[in-house]
Amino acid sequence: MIIIGEKLNSSIPAAKAMMDAENRDDIVALAKAQLDAGAEYIDINAGMFLGGETDKLVFLANTLKEALDAPLSIDTPSAAAARRVLESVGKGKRIINSVTMEPDRLEGMSSLAAEYGCGVVALCMQASGGDAMPDSAETRVKTAHMLVDALVKKGVSEGGIFIDPMLRPLGADSESGREALDTIARLRADFPNCHISVGLSNLSFGLPKRRLINRAFAASAMARGLDAAIADPLDRDLMGVFAACDAILGNDEYCLDYIGKCRGGLI
Repeated sequence: MIIIGEKLNSSIPAAKAMMDAENRDDIVALAKAQLDAGAEYIDINAGMFLGGETDKLVFLANTLKEALDAPLSIDTPSAAAARRVLESVGKGKRIINSVTMEPDRLEGMSSLAAEYGCGVVALCMQASGGDAMPDSAETRVKTAHMLVDALVKKGVSEGGIFIDPMLRPLGADSESGREALDTIARLRADFPNCHISVGLSNLSFGLPKRRLINRAFAASAMARGLDAAIADPLDRDLMGVFAACDAILGNDEYCLDYIGKCRGGLI
C-alpha cells in the first residue's frame, strides 16, 4: 500500500500557520514524522494561499528536498505551479497531483509528467468546478479510460498513473461508499498496471469519529484493488489496517512487513 502523507496541507490550520511563518523546523519535523510512520510520499498543498500558492509550494518543496530529500506529491490544479516546483527541485521521486479531462490542465500536466518522469494522479472527473463531480461508477470508469489513454499517449507509463475515483461524502449520499467500492473493483479489472488511489478522508467528511469510517473503508477498498491513498500516516490504527490488509491479501510475503511494523511499534 502506497501512503501519501496528507498533513502538509494548507487547509489544515496548524499546517497553514507553519507555512505562513515559513517555519522550516516544524515543516521538516511534520514531514519526517509522516515518513517515519510509513508514508512513501509527502503531499504539499498551498491552495489556501490565493495569489501566493506557487511561491509557497516552491518553498515547501525546497525545504523538504534540502532537509530530507523527501519524495513529493505536488498538490495543485495549476500546471504552471507544478512546473515551477519541478524546475526548482529537479527530477526524483515525484507525483503530480492532479490531472482531469479539462483540456488545458490535461495537456499541461501530462506533458510535465512525461518530461520529468513523474507519477500523476488522474481524477475521474471531466473538468474543474462544482458541477464536475462524476455521478456514477459508469461515468468514472469511462473517464478513467480517457485519462489513461491520453496520459499513455503522452509518454506516461501505466505504472506511474494513480487513478482516483473521487470519493463523495457518505454523509451527503448514503450510496457513495458502495458506489466507490464498485468503481474501484471495475478500475482494478480494467487497469491492472495502474495504481488506484483515493483521498481517504473525503468519504468521512462531516461525520463524527471520521477515523473509524476511514479505517473501515480502507479495508473494504483494499480488498477490491485499492493500492494507494492520500491519508494520515500518524493514525497508527489506520496504518495497522493497511499493514494487516496487505498481509491478508498476499501482498506481504510471510507477513514480514506486518511483523516488522508490530515489533517497531509503528502499528
